Amino acid sequence: MSTLPHRLKRTPLASIIGFTLAFGSGFALAQEEAAPSDKGLETITVTAQKRAQNLQEVPVSVTAFNGEAMAEAVIKDMYDLQTNVPGLGAFQSQSATNSSFSIRGVGTSSQNFGLESSVGLYVDGVYRARQNSMINNLVDVAAVEVLRGPQGTLFGKNTPSGAILISTVAPSHSGGDAFVEATVGNYGLVNLSGAMSVSAIEDVLAFRVTGFSSNRDGTISDVNLGEDTLNDRDRFGGRLQALYTPSEDLSVRVIADYAEIDEICCGAPVQLSNFQANEIPGKFGTDAAIDQLGGTRFPGGNAFFDREVAVSFLPVATMKDRGVSAEVDWELDDNYTFVSISAYRSFDSYDNIDSDFTDADLFGTSNDSQQNSFSQEFRLDYTSEDLNFIVGAYFFTQDLDLEYSLYTDTIFDGFALSVLGQNVDALTGTAGSFSSLLAGIDGLATAGLIAPRAAGAPAGTGFNHVAEQEHKSYAIFSQFDYKLSAEFTLTAGLRFTKEKKDLLTVFTEVGPGINGLAGNTPVDLVAALTTAGGIAAGAIDLTTAAGQATLVNFQGFSEAGWAFPLLGDTTRPRSDIQESISDDQISGTLKLSYQPNSDTLLYASYGNGYKSGGTNTDRIAAGFNPIFDAETSQSFELGIKKDFRQQNLRVNAAAHYTTVDDFQANTFTGNGFNLQNAGDYEISGMELEATWLPMDSVEVHLGYALVNAEYKTFKAGNCWTAYTWHTGIDDPGRVNADDSFCDRSGDRPGGEPENYAVLSVKKDFELTDSIYAYVQGEYSYTGDVILDGSNDPYAVQDSYNILNLRFFMNFTDYDMDVILWARNVLDEEYINRTNFNTPLQEGKLNAYMAEPATYGLTVKKRF
Repeated sequence: MSTLPHRLKRTPLASIIGFTLAFGSGFALAQEEAAPSDKGLETITVTAQKRAQNLQEVPVSVTAFNGEAMAEAVIKDMYDLQTNVPGLGAFQSQSATNSSFSIRGVGTSSQNFGLESSVGLYVDGVYRARQNSMINNLVDVAAVEVLRGPQGTLFGKNTPSGAILISTVAPSHSGGDAFVEATVGNYGLVNLSGAMSVSAIEDVLAFRVTGFSSNRDGTISDVNLGEDTLNDRDRFGGRLQALYTPSEDLSVRVIADYAEIDEICCGAPVQLSNFQANEIPGKFGTDAAIDQLGGTRFPGGNAFFDREVAVSFLPVATMKDRGVSAEVDWELDDNYTFVSISAYRSFDSYDNIDSDFTDADLFGTSNDSQQNSFSQEFRLDYTSEDLNFIVGAYFFTQDLDLEYSLYTDTIFDGFALSVLGQNVDALTGTAGSFSSLLAGIDGLATAGLIAPRAAGAPAGTGFNHVAEQEHKSYAIFSQFDYKLSAEFTLTAGLRFTKEKKDLLTVFTEVGPGINGLAGNTPVDLVAALTTAGGIAAGAIDLTTAAGQATLVNFQGFSEAGWAFPLLGDTTRPRSDIQESISDDQISGTLKLSYQPNSDTLLYASYGNGYKSGGTNTDRIAAGFNPIFDAETSQSFELGIKKDFRQQNLRVNAAAHYTTVDDFQANTFTGNGFNLQNAGDYEISGMELEATWLPMDSVEVHLGYALVNAEYKTFKAGNCWTAYTWHTGIDDPGRVNADDSFCDRSGDRPGGEPENYAVLSVKKDFELTDSIYAYVQGEYSYTGDVILDGSNDPYAVQDSYNILNLRFFMNFTDYDMDVILWARNVLDEEYINRTNFNTPLQEGKLNAYMAEPATYGLTVKKRF
């Protein structure tokens, strides 16, 4: 909102890049086709429209890599990929089984199992329903394509912001594609991988086997539990394929894969302490009691980058992902091809974290989930000189089960009473009110007037729930390209999607005396406090009937667990959820392309996307609806793709305007995730990707993305927490003083930088006749990032810069590569796109750290 104390400002970089793009575009239109030089621009083949095409002839904003380029860049996983893809966000939080992806500012948190991804994730044409399943190593990959903008026509599940397509290397008969690869690096990194094809029946049946493992120490230390323990790597996996080609017209490819993760993740050091309020003298928070509770207190601030935490136990994060798929490609004749892709997948994840993020034994959280899915796609492809079309049908079904538990530890009772005391004292405006109340209750119990006070928040209590989802999705789709003339091509697509979900969430409060507990409120406590004061002052005569009646204000305190409903939404009883959601959606695309010559493409496009609604699987505030509606998007795009062959320069650029209706926003409040439809969300921006080969031995790549995103309407968003606690300044978005929500209209979403740029320079040279080498540097700039959906002024990451370097050598005689590499060479310290209000510790912030400087050596041998 405009009244924020800290506003993110547009940097000069945006203006510079914008001028470069404008100049480049104008220059492109003025150029004639020229003969290529000895070392020219490469032809990149993509499948962004479900068929093989030259990237420069596709009216879609796409970034594409082949497998060799990724291997040379030492791109270990999806998180490394975002360095080279303007507009892509990929980061990890809470545990190794939680990852988030966004494109052009539209993304989805994976921390709520009721959400579907805004970015479609596909491996060999198979949709991956859980974002977490994509975090494993990228090994034996043929190509990766990142499609920006809604994908509401061709790709499996309809998605509102884009898609990531990963293709693995298929079995072959020719040989020469086998390899073994080893990487060693700092923090004890050891990566091993290999793959090999076997021709069982020449030109008919071939197999390919791929395997990998990755191990590394952590990058964050625990002061009690060991150095470099958290954020480690421990993962392995494999893939077995068969390719059957009984004739030139028919191929059948079967793929079975398995991957497993067992890691200690993730460390979240203290970003902001609440020991004492920054702007309110004499106001102390939970950190003031941490020492007394046996915990370690961190000051926050610059100490955040000491990469240290203190937790009661190390987090556990395990994941198993496996599946099998079969793709049939049958060329019916010169024009028609029938394609069938069938897949079954199973994904299990478990994480158990010390969710108070201290080494005081307070409380923890566990998530145990299982997901099984089946998908089937049938497609008929037609190709001719002037007309290409695709018509198909898609079916997807999944069962998703989640068992969640928030459980109290040995000293939670004392901590809970301390937190409750602060709340009550703040509510009454009198320090020591709560302590006086408890003393008065105990005095009445001693006198035999009421039952003795029970434990307010006993240890060993679990606040559990089970969430189940049965989901079915049906779709029919079609898209065609028709050449209106030699220069103009019209593309149109349409898709009908039907979604059905059956949702059940059952909440269970377990523990001594909890199930029958009445729903106390802080107001009840104030009433009891008033009564206790009246008794102590002699204003209430307990010998009368009226005086005896006032003792009802104390009856709840004799029941174990009486403090739980008073602590917040997470520990407050709630009703079960049982809902069925059925929704239909029509989406599609319309594009007009103009190609005056083989080196120039201009296009204008419109597309819309969709993802279905669902139910919040977390414990949220009672004022928020646990059911959220579908999210839809509409996007307009203008693009240019231009090769200047005489100058060996390629410029691809796109400007876009996107609106998202009923955006599914998910923000942690310190007492649970609030997942809801934000309202209208607006994004405008552009991407620029340029490649220049100024000489045979030098390559220069520039990528830039401008993502200007804000909530146009978001009337019931989260309010500032930490900033208000420390300063006493209320969120200006709170319309009424007693509202528990705030108007976030005009604010930016969390985790999305407005500006991102990467510049890469590569210099080739030959050490000897048999040793080819190059050095390459990548320098990236990431603009300011709002870290949390409430736009709390304390939740801002300033801009930062990352430098990656590598030295590559290819030994021709041995068909072997050796790569010396370093990432984040300057050891830039920054928060990895998200922080959070520490659970039940108002005024305190923790945050997830990005990786420090890493370096290593990779050796790859082909045979």
